[in-house]
This record gives sequence, C-alpha cells and structure tokens, in this order.
Amino acid sequence: MFVRSLLCVLCLSTPLFAHDTWVETNSNLVRTGDAIYVDLKLGNHGNDHRDFKLASKIDLTDCKLKIVDPTGKEFDLIPELIDVGYAPKEGYWNAKFAVAKPGVHMVSHSLDKVVNHGHPVRSIKSGKTFFLVTDSLDKVAENLPGYEKPQGHPLELVPQVSPVAPMGPGQPITVQLLIRGKPLADTVVSFIPRRQTLKAGFDENYERKTDAQGIASFTPTVGDQYLIVAHHHAEEERSDSYDETAYCATLTIFVPEICPCCGE
Repeated sequence: MFVRSLLCVLCLSTPLFAHDTWVETNSNLVRTGDAIYVDLKLGNHGNDHRDFKLASKIDLTDCKLKIVDPTGKEFDLIPELIDVGYAPKEGYWNAKFAVAKPGVHMVSHSLDKVVNHGHPVRSIKSGKTFFLVTDSLDKVAENLPGYEKPQGHPLELVPQVSPVAPMGPGQPITVQLLIRGKPLADTVVSFIPRRQTLKAGFDENYERKTDAQGIASFTPTVGDQYLIVAHHHAEEERSDSYDETAYCATLTIFVPEICPCCGE
C-alpha cells in the first residue's frame, strides 16, 4: 500500500512529457511539378527526449497535418496518409503531395488531447518543417519568405532565418520560441543531429537557452538532419479533466553538406 501511494505521489510531482511528434520530408528541395513525401512520426525521445527513435505510431484522432504553400493556401494531408508500419503500433504515417507553385512551403502539424501516463495530462504538440520548390535545381533562390510567419500553435518554434536556402554547415539556425504568441525566455532548445547522442544533462554543444525574446541560435558544422525540440511544463494549467499541461514544439531542418545556393 505504501509503495502504491509513493508511486502516485511521484507521478503527480514529477514532470512527465508524453511522446513527442515531428514531421519530416524526403527532401528540402523539389522541382516544380514533382512530388514531396511527408512523414508524421512519434517518438519517445530517449536521453531526456533528445533523439530520433520511434515509439509506437500516432493516433490520428484530433491530429492536424497540412501543407501551406507560398500564397498561404492550405492543403489537408490527413486524408492522404498511408500506414508505413507492419503492426498497428509500429512505423509511422506518410503522405504524398504534388507541388505546383515555386517558393517556400511549410508542413505544419498540431495535436491537443488528454493522455494518461499514470495521471491525466493535457498534451499540446506542434511540429513543422519546410521545403523549397524551385523551377530549376541548378538555380535556387535564397531567403525567400514564407518561413517566418507563426502558425498560432500554443507552443511554437518560428525560424528567424531561412531554414532551406541558404542552408549548410556554417549557416546559423536561429529560432524564436513562442508560447501563445509571446516569447518564452530561459527555456532549453535542443538542436539534435540524427547521428549524434547528446550528453546527459545540458549539452552545451547542441543545446541553448532562449533569451528574453525567446531567441536561440545554433550553427551546425556538418550536414545532417536536425530535430529542434522545446518543452514547457505547466502544472498550474489544470482542470477537472487533467492535472497539468505539457507542451512540446518541434522543428525539423535538413542541413545539406553543400549549400544549394552557393555550392559551398
């Protein structure tokens, strides 16, 4: 009886983050008229939510996934998703989308639901990634707009510099972390390379704390896929249906070995 009571206390007093979600594309650069493939993934983020490892597959109930083109037009991807898993809880979701307009496109995902991992928690998630559609793969325009506009997610990572072109080793990745539209200061943002394991605790090589304006910046030295992750835990946000609220925001950026604009 004592052990059971102790476990209940620990569940109520320890910050618990549910599995994180993120979106990926098969390329960050695609020719006009071709297709892009979008993956919607769910992971446990081992090592304190700091890796790319998959864990189960997201339930699409209340889930939103869309592409926003350069004109602001939105395309719902949920009906296009196929199951890329052998078993119901394995793999991930994938959608195909044929692009028609050149410019920066955004993939946007959000989810708001109550989950129970020992006690009910409201889990609010957002995930984004970007890709550039171009008429010619040999001539890629730089610094096109379309990445800097917030989507209004409760917790959101907003790029402050182009996440697609120019992009490569030595090009800073700068983001602003917003909570309900306002900068969130003094919060850890992890810039996780797919092929690196972050050290325990705070890894100064791959993690930053946001400043007063919610800004954090990281400069990659090698090409890789980077998962940028921020969490916010709000014990004071509770209701009759849940005991606390856990926020997660992710942003996936592909850093090529050679910048597509300058070839360096």
